[in-house]
Amino acid sequence: MILGPSDVLDTVVAAETPEGILLELRPAGLTARFYAFGLDWTIRLMIIYAAAMVTTVIGGIGVAFWLVLVFGLEWLYPIAFELSPSGATPGKRVFGLRVVMDNGLPVTAAASVARNLLRVADFLPFGYGFAIVSMLLRRDCKRLGDIAAATIVLHQPRATSRMPLHTVVPVSPARPLAPEDQAAIIALAARAPGLTAGRLDELAALAAAASGDVGRSGPAVTRRVLGVAEWLLGRR
Repeated sequence: MILGPSDVLDTVVAAETPEGILLELRPAGLTARFYAFGLDWTIRLMIIYAAAMVTTVIGGIGVAFWLVLVFGLEWLYPIAFELSPSGATPGKRVFGLRVVMDNGLPVTAAASVARNLLRVADFLPFGYGFAIVSMLLRRDCKRLGDIAAATIVLHQPRATSRMPLHTVVPVSPARPLAPEDQAAIIALAARAPGLTAGRLDELAALAAAASGDVGRSGPAVTRRVLGVAEWLLGRR
């Protein structure tokens, strides 16, 4: 084995659609979700503060409207955006995140309501303690609300690597490869067109031993690792 004990090259989880199509989903980790949450929270605070400045001069009706607005922003803000075509709040969109069902389909109204109502449980014992622990312990980075609602927060696909795979020269492995290692390298080559150049180099470095480039990384190493994939596929 050359790829480590987990036998994987990325934090990807598999999901099967009702049609039997197998999808690869890339869960969003704690850091990305923290930044998205922070941005959404800032947006809501700005709206609440601006509304308070206006409603205080109106009197009792203004205060009542402000309280309704605070309630709506706390409970309906995330649900409304998650049920939109983007499947994400403004904060999540900025950081390239999206909420979907476990099978990769758009989130349903019932699931969105459930995952957001259970933020109360995630907040316990303080400062989203349960949510943080759950996300750190689970491979799919789910908080309690996601587990109960069968939802998952994913990274949206972004710019492609532009790696010209048709120009990759087949390279014979520098050492014998276990079947699982061969499968992982071939899977990496299949995903290469959908990865950024930096991410592709990072993942290829994990399999650099296959091409004899242990401890090295960069475009040249990536090209040789992909060359090993070509060789494994019989394109010699």
